[in-house]
Amino acid sequence: MPVNTPAPENPSKASPGSARATEPPAAPPGDDEVLISLYASRQKIYPRSVSGLFSQWRWITVWITQLVFYGLPWLEWNARQAVLFDLEARRFYIFGLVLYPQDFIYLTGLLVISALALFLFTAVAGRLWCGYACPQTVYTEIFLWIEKQVEGDRAARMRLDKAALSTGKVGKKWLKHALWVLFALWTGFTFVGYFTPIRELGALTLAGALGPWQTFWILFYGFATYGNAGFMREQVCKYMCPYARFQSAMFDRDTMIVTYDEERGEPRGARSKKADPAALNLGHCIDCTLCVQVCPTGIDIRKGLQYECIGCGACADVCDEVMDKVGYPRGLVKYSTQNGMKQGWSRAQMIRRALRPRVLVYSGILLAITIAVFTSLFLRVPLKVDVIRDRGALARMVDQGRIENVFRLQIMNATEETQRYAISVSGLPGITLASDNVIEVLPTEVRAAAVRVQIPPDAAQPGSHSIVFEIRSTGERVHQVSEKAAFLVPR
Repeated sequence: MPVNTPAPENPSKASPGSARATEPPAAPPGDDEVLISLYASRQKIYPRSVSGLFSQWRWITVWITQLVFYGLPWLEWNARQAVLFDLEARRFYIFGLVLYPQDFIYLTGLLVISALALFLFTAVAGRLWCGYACPQTVYTEIFLWIEKQVEGDRAARMRLDKAALSTGKVGKKWLKHALWVLFALWTGFTFVGYFTPIRELGALTLAGALGPWQTFWILFYGFATYGNAGFMREQVCKYMCPYARFQSAMFDRDTMIVTYDEERGEPRGARSKKADPAALNLGHCIDCTLCVQVCPTGIDIRKGLQYECIGCGACADVCDEVMDKVGYPRGLVKYSTQNGMKQGWSRAQMIRRALRPRVLVYSGILLAITIAVFTSLFLRVPLKVDVIRDRGALARMVDQGRIENVFRLQIMNATEETQRYAISVSGLPGITLASDNVIEVLPTEVRAAAVRVQIPPDAAQPGSHSIVFEIRSTGERVHQVSEKAAFLVPR
């Protein structure tokens, strides 16, 4: 029999072990519903500027990646854009290479190589990609630099956001966002320039004659850059990026990560520069919180390894500056390994430990696949042929009782020079070509040619017989392809 237990008259008298941390405000008289917020609003992060070794390397990668991204579409090769993925013509130009959709296997190999390289670098040195070369990190650095130039340093930006609305505040905010939008649109324009010749795209843009798809992708990519780097920033790394979630599967205690030397730093506390930390029973951490202020994701590295850490090393740079000022040794926050920190290894010992079985397996597989892909690409024949039977005439009798089959050859010239190809056929006694055996194909063109193949009467039994077409270039660089086909002899 169910028992109805009356509710307590005073809900605020909860037991000490209750999960309720704070009590909701009392409901108004006659109102039985109380609204409790389960989510905290995002606290905006104002990263402090920092200089140092890792900061310099981060800006070096920013410059390198952006010079490649923005400059590559403007390079010319053989009187055309050096790198162009022409989706409309289904041709992909990468300097001297001309690839077709049939070469998709090379893209697969490149993606496999990239994934394995990511696994290898993560196993050795943590999230180097995230901290130095990830587009989210790179563009956030650029947008933060623009913000700093317009609004000032960290303290100035915080004061500006808290200040009342004024002409000066609106002007700075307007200028910052205008620069962000211009940079984002230039990024979107460059991105589309990899798929539409960028000089042609520039002329269309100036003339206001962009097509709908070009306009859409410039605006879409520009909006994504503006939103991710200008507003979302660390939220992309913390909540959207899957890499942060599965990185723990690639980490171990010998992975080089940004670490805080807890044994040396604790207990932390403020003190004068001349004070002896041992006399005060304090560690070397002066609890200045600068490591938190410079962190682009807003974490406290002193709490240990956290998935939000992107391994940028900003906290190590600023901590070294503080240690120099107070006269303590550098390295309170540094790149190290968990085993190295626990056992007091030197940097040389930790580097030698990097050559462990996991790393060697990743390296061996990566090297083997890389060699295989690039060897295949180097030995690739820039000629592709498809043989298709003419369905309108499977087999027929012609002059002098000879038996004729008609085939259609799709010849793809994957070079940027006009090629002449000689066609021959073999596989049956007396087999010959009854049509022109030389065909000319323009650069990067796909040309279809009807080919009539004949054999003498009684040269083969009725049925299907295998024959081989050989297509051979006649220029200085000889390329040859063999394709099998079936020759039908009627009963």
